[in-house]
Amino acid sequence: MPEEQDVELEARLEDQERFAPPESFVSQANVSDPSVYETFEEEWPECWEQAADLLDWNESYDEVLDDSNPPFYEWFTGGELNASANCLDRHLDERGDEAAIEWVGEPTDEENRTYTYEELHREVNEFAAALREMGVGEDDIVTLYMPMVPELPIAMLACARIGAPHSVVFAGFSADALATRMNAADSEYLVTCDGYYRRGDPLEHKAKADEGLAGVEHEVSDVVVVDRLGDDYDHPMGENHTAYADLVEEQAGAEVDPVSRDAEDMLFLMYTSGTTGEPKGVKHTTGGYLSWSAWTSRAVLDIKPDDTYFCSADIGWITGHSYIVYGPLALGTTTMMYEGTPDYPEKDRLWEIVEEYEATQLYTAPTAIRAFMKWGSEYPDQHDLSSLRLLGTVGEPINPKAWKWYYKHIGDESCPIIDTWWQTETGGMMVTTLPGVKDMKPGSAGPPLPGVDAQIVNAQGDEVEPGEAGYLTVQKPWPGMLRTLYNNDERYIDEYWAEYSDTDSDDPDDWVYFPEDGAKIDEDGYITVLGRVDDVLNVSGHRLGTMEIESAIVGVEGVAEAAVVGGDHEMKGEAVYAYVITEDGYGEDEEMRDRIVEGVEDAIGPIARPEQVVFTPELPKTRSGKIMRRLLEDVANGEDLGDTSTLRNPEVVREIETKVADD
Repeated sequence: MPEEQDVELEARLEDQERFAPPESFVSQANVSDPSVYETFEEEWPECWEQAADLLDWNESYDEVLDDSNPPFYEWFTGGELNASANCLDRHLDERGDEAAIEWVGEPTDEENRTYTYEELHREVNEFAAALREMGVGEDDIVTLYMPMVPELPIAMLACARIGAPHSVVFAGFSADALATRMNAADSEYLVTCDGYYRRGDPLEHKAKADEGLAGVEHEVSDVVVVDRLGDDYDHPMGENHTAYADLVEEQAGAEVDPVSRDAEDMLFLMYTSGTTGEPKGVKHTTGGYLSWSAWTSRAVLDIKPDDTYFCSADIGWITGHSYIVYGPLALGTTTMMYEGTPDYPEKDRLWEIVEEYEATQLYTAPTAIRAFMKWGSEYPDQHDLSSLRLLGTVGEPINPKAWKWYYKHIGDESCPIIDTWWQTETGGMMVTTLPGVKDMKPGSAGPPLPGVDAQIVNAQGDEVEPGEAGYLTVQKPWPGMLRTLYNNDERYIDEYWAEYSDTDSDDPDDWVYFPEDGAKIDEDGYITVLGRVDDVLNVSGHRLGTMEIESAIVGVEGVAEAAVVGGDHEMKGEAVYAYVITEDGYGEDEEMRDRIVEGVEDAIGPIARPEQVVFTPELPKTRSGKIMRRLLEDVANGEDLGDTSTLRNPEVVREIETKVADD
């Protein structure tokens, strides 16, 4: 493209605030009728039969929603089904020879693995038979402490096949985290592995698992160990430890009839961080969760059976559960798993994979997109990305600058972008555009999905006016919602339902789900998520969303990424502290600081003016890529940082401390 045209295009994209989905996409979209919103509102809750109809049921349900005991809602009551059979067995006739999972290992000289639906079905059956032989029965919770290897979804589906809920613990979590979760779940079975690869190096995992097992307070019956590293790591095996390969070999050719599960039977537990420090065991059920992940995968991700769908998340998080395993496989598509990082061995690794496998969708995190921006467009430009039909973001709000970069350099302005808001607790997407129906607004997630009653309210529970900030709430239940916190109904009510609710009421209209996120809504009903309520600053009595300020900073030329926190201030109560990463070739000087301050004042006003701008080569992030703003607050306030071992880059916080002290 000539340089003048490129400059003109950049200017047009920068000014554009609304993007219509390409007609070529709309014409083939799974959902393209705008009346779907009105229909779902008028026919609620029966509208969710459309989600249930995507599944095969052993016994038909009697009622779509039982709301007689709020907030303990039940969906598709009386219905019976099996999640493993819905993800595998029913696809064998038409998709048996087609790829179910394309697994890409990190070492580029290693042969990747393809599992057809027939092959996946066979190995899931064999491992299900092995679990049953070990004594795992219905409702026994099996802990899976594994990285991104194919045996992880195999184990999940094997557990589901025999009616045993699984509890996946992210492989990056510590030994203590594993012990805490196994203790909380009273889990007597563990499936783990010897290790995995990261940036070309084999990392041992078994030793960490063994350390965690030492902290489990009850007897652990069996430990299954997947051999990932081969001769690179000779791991010790305990008395109750068995090699995964041996178990599967012993059960070669075995078939296990899928156990018929009640719609409200638990499919899995997923532990998520709690405000008290104790992780919360989020319970998801078989009928509601599976129908929700399938429906949102079809309607929002536009997944079709002949797609090759790529979500770059880790299955250790809910995104991987819903949108690598259960949603895509329930729809009979090809889902991709990638073991490695997006910049190893080179910064074009992700684009190399998209090109090689001709991926049709890419669902990734804004954190990754900001990194791609910083590295430069020359990396995706080296590859043919024309197979992509849809792009998505998940995990945190995406600022308009990163959105437009993604739209132009990855989607070639021909792929709609879905900016999705949801949580572990919601089971799947809640607020986003339907890509075949709605225009996109960079920086705004979009309207609530059809049938989802999301409202932005003030402290009294009243809806705010367009443009005002408030609290994001969900006013009606939905099929994918968590049912409770494992063995803790009281905490479930206190943490999610008590904020605006009459907890003595039997009327479901009196119960409101409160996810603790701040947001605002515009005249078109589009919701912009401002971040956790804790991420809303109170500067001189004015509530400012950190996301808004960060977007203004990233909008300054030369800024690659920014994180904003509140610091104590004698006059203002709270002041804005900005931590900024600049793009290659831009200075970290007073001129850049002045431009950042000016950019914030122009976008939001003098009230949001940063008290301090700290330049840093990195931001403190968890292993899942989320910025740990709490640590940045501690730096701003000169407080003790505490434990930083859970960070992907713990040393960076000390570097930032030194920079702040020097400034």
